Amino acid sequence: MKSVNEPVRKKDAMALVTGKPVYMDDIAPKDCLVIKLLRSPYARAIIKNIDISPAMKVEKMTAVFTYEDVPQKRYTNAGQTYPEPSPYDRLILDRLLRCVGDPVAIVVGENEKAVDKAMRLIKVEYEVLEPLLDFTKAKDSPIIIHPEDNWKVLCEVGADNRRNLVSTGVEQGGDVDRVLKECDVVVDEVYHTKAVQQTMMETFRTFAYMDAFGRLNIVSSTQIAFHVRRVVANALDIPKSKIRVTKPRIGGGFGAKQTAVSEFYPAFVTWKTGRPSKIIYSRKETQTISSPRHEMSIRVRLGAMKNGKIRAIDVYTLSNQGAYGEHGPTTVGLTGHKSIPIYDPEAFRFSYDVVYTNTMAAGAYRGYGATQGQFAVESAVNELAHKIGLDPVKIREMNMLKEGKTMPAYYDEPNNACALDRCLKRAKEMSGWDGKYPCVKVGKNRVRALGVALSMQGSGISNVDEGSATVKLNEGGFYSLAIGAADMGTGCDTILSQMMAECMSCSVDDITVFGPDTDVSPYDSGSYASSTTYITGMAVVKACDELKKKMYALAAKSLCTTEDKVEFDGKNFRSQKGTLSLEELSYINTDNAGDLLYATCSHVSPVSPPPFAAGIAEIEADIETGKIDLLNFYAVFDCGTVINTNLARVQAEGGLLQGIGMALFEDIQHGKDGRDYSNSLMQYKIPTRTDFGNIQVAFESSYEPTGPFGAKSIGEIVINTPLASIADAIYNATGVRIRELPATPEKVLMGMLEK
Repeated sequence: MKSVNEPVRKKDAMALVTGKPVYMDDIAPKDCLVIKLLRSPYARAIIKNIDISPAMKVEKMTAVFTYEDVPQKRYTNAGQTYPEPSPYDRLILDRLLRCVGDPVAIVVGENEKAVDKAMRLIKVEYEVLEPLLDFTKAKDSPIIIHPEDNWKVLCEVGADNRRNLVSTGVEQGGDVDRVLKECDVVVDEVYHTKAVQQTMMETFRTFAYMDAFGRLNIVSSTQIAFHVRRVVANALDIPKSKIRVTKPRIGGGFGAKQTAVSEFYPAFVTWKTGRPSKIIYSRKETQTISSPRHEMSIRVRLGAMKNGKIRAIDVYTLSNQGAYGEHGPTTVGLTGHKSIPIYDPEAFRFSYDVVYTNTMAAGAYRGYGATQGQFAVESAVNELAHKIGLDPVKIREMNMLKEGKTMPAYYDEPNNACALDRCLKRAKEMSGWDGKYPCVKVGKNRVRALGVALSMQGSGISNVDEGSATVKLNEGGFYSLAIGAADMGTGCDTILSQMMAECMSCSVDDITVFGPDTDVSPYDSGSYASSTTYITGMAVVKACDELKKKMYALAAKSLCTTEDKVEFDGKNFRSQKGTLSLEELSYINTDNAGDLLYATCSHVSPVSPPPFAAGIAEIEADIETGKIDLLNFYAVFDCGTVINTNLARVQAEGGLLQGIGMALFEDIQHGKDGRDYSNSLMQYKIPTRTDFGNIQVAFESSYEPTGPFGAKSIGEIVINTPLASIADAIYNATGVRIRELPATPEKVLMGMLEK
């Protein structure tokens, strides 16, 4: 291969490093109305009265909108394929406020100074209600978060607003209780992961304007252009045909922008006023009223024999959805579906409840539930290894999923391509496991230790996610590639161009790529669920095949021969009758009255082949203070065929760093009144380059027959292994078992003192 599996430079690299105007606020009209949101100071309250008259006396003020001004049609802002599993439980503005930060009023003015002054003058009278903040007490609580009659859900996910249930369910294979009773050893523990923020550099932001045809144009930093069109139309109660959504460059998303957080407000203001408007979330708003990872409590019962054979896994997940239900029914599924199958037990059970509370609504974040589930199950496997005195690498070698197996706990899908055994072997070699495990004392009060974890993810959502591509030969002999998938910094514009270049035997530089634009791009579910390389990539391959068929047909006609007598090397078509250059064909195409040389194809996969990973953490613990330093992290990934070696590596390094942050630093903390005290980057700690040592990444390729050029996904799996591996390394160094993240020095030190 000439283009695939190569370190091709990103398409937009030079524009980004030279500071070209590519982001939303760079291209927004200068005369945009400025929008800010007056937000609730209470976790649960009813608006009794709003007096906006003092605010409207401020010079340069345009409007203040309240719950009385917006449509009373509920919607979900989850970016999911219709019909969305998430409940329709939101209004643009609501009289009943369900968390601190819920919007009370949309404040609109000619400039920021006027809006800031007006916000201070709005007088709101609240009836403050008792909030429900403890998610372990939410199910069937007398405090009902969503008592409204027009709450609804489109899919059967076990939702019941009167019980505060966003979703509930149980799945199983075999007789778990019987097998657990037969086991020699049972680990039965509860693991708790807190909510954490994506903390992308670019905050949520959107602008909107009316075009010459009276249509609402939304330009937003989003991963889900086509879903935004639908959910905004639902919220505004207007036809979808009246809305166009485009996406500029995105300054990071990591799943946060799979939720339509900011789009409704400029859309509503511009629809009402006819004027362009924009909203830019502050860092405080992005940290406190956005779409973080779900807090979860996960009970794992894991049964095995004395020789280390794992026979049964029972997982129960309680997920804190927060005030609104987006992504709740789907995120929770991954806690079991992406953790249990790693070990192929003879019996399994996976049950779950997702509950409403009066806290910030959770959403999508890289890993999407698999991260929490694998922390729990991988930690339980490590605890099992310690209980029976077996090396945790060895116990995984005995039990882990192998290629060719069917995965009962993963929708009965076949495991066609799996290099997990080679990933673990290589990670073990890279870390020097045999000479370092479990720990080595390196000073009077310092101990170095290792910990290990495995991971699997998915490649799109089987039978749901759809990707499309339009490819075209242009005058002059270059190509266009139109996609609906959103490049959010991951480089999908580049890797999809690489696939097209491989198919068309041309250079990546001969391809122009653009998207998403809901008016002209082919439909794509969006950039989430690790779907772009695998799903949209196959759409590109199929479209290129169609385009080549048309090119061969036209070339054969022009050369007065048959298609089977024509050869194409990327530059010229050759036959015994003569030679025709690609450039010449492109001009014949535009002059020809026949079928033009373009093709559009879509792709949906009936399976979602999992990528795999093995991760080993090497930490140094100060046993006097509990301080943990990550010295090295060794990670090996099986993502099928690596499409772009450079981009895959930086994806891996960035995702691992996010997992390290969740394991050691990141912690959203709420007060008893429901306020989020982690409201800035001073209070919310994320790791910097000085907070960790070396991240070493390697790849072990497999070949996935259903993927483009044998590729699977890489985007999400990279975040998952640090949590359990770091927690086990801490245990090996200090004897303290961390079952609640983050593993702060205080928790480690208190654990040592208690021990």
